[in-house]
Amino acid sequence: MAAQRPAHAVPAVLSTAERLPFVDDAFDGALAVLTIHHWHDPARGLRELRRVTAGPIVILTFDPEVASSWWLPDDYAPELKALSVRDAPDLQLLESELGQIEVQVLPVPARCRDGFLMSFWDRPELVLDPEARAATSGFTMLSDDVQERICATLGAD
Repeated sequence: MAAQRPAHAVPAVLSTAERLPFVDDAFDGALAVLTIHHWHDPARGLRELRRVTAGPIVILTFDPEVASSWWLPDDYAPELKALSVRDAPDLQLLESELGQIEVQVLPVPARCRDGFLMSFWDRPELVLDPEARAATSGFTMLSDDVQERICATLGAD
């Protein structure tokens, strides 16, 4: 992704959540979008996020119950249910590492232009698109055979 950035863009800093290369309170605020479930050590990553952020931290994540209960995992890809439950961030962990948290539900709008898995809820044709699947971490964790089965079944429907 960093290699795809325009040459005139602010330089990207390559690191991991668990070892952020910034001084304490380097930022007034922080935003983490659909990322915590990819961290090797979420507790350490959250502590690092708190360390480098002087102000508010906003984390956009997913509810495993919602993420695993819609037409795609229910009818075509039960393997995604297990991934959602396994990878879901723990709200108690967020609170223990960041302090008091506030949870707000943000519905994924119809025709959401981003390509995260839940944005496919009203665009089943994207499940059939290999590029869209390749840009979605949930699908990249499934074998080619499983993806082919999902696409064949959905395509037939």
